[in-house]
Amino acid sequence: MDNQEPIRIEISLNVPVNKVWEALTNVTQMREWYFENIPDFKPEEGFETKFEVKNGERIFTHIWKITEVIPFKKISYTWKFEEYPGEGLSIFELTTTENNTTQLKLESQVLTPYPKDIPEFKRESGEAGWDYLINKNLVEFLQKSKDF
Repeated sequence: MDNQEPIRIEISLNVPVNKVWEALTNVTQMREWYFENIPDFKPEEGFETKFEVKNGERIFTHIWKITEVIPFKKISYTWKFEEYPGEGLSIFELTTTENNTTQLKLESQVLTPYPKDIPEFKRESGEAGWDYLINKNLVEFLQKSKDF
């Protein structure tokens, strides 16, 4: 993603905050909507995980490190890639509304620029990726897993 304004997505989910938190932090659930090959994930500051994502001929070995956790309210982690320079930060914030729905705010920002000559790091690619992950995958996952 180009070093510009952060990518922001805000969405209202008709699901209690604890269900959204579980989807964002429980590795079994994350594998269903986020990345199927996440080996492990713990919502604990300092926790790191690493996994490969292939796109055509390119491999992106994701390295995530949890930087902040406020249970049921906020989780943040940095993104690096073993094969490329650059670093990003993703911040997920949750708030509960009066009618027990959950407001999710995602902010994805570039801390250190990624290579400009790789299409996956362009802003449009980041916007499309987050839109797909949050507005499609996460929403569909939460809709089908409503068991309350």
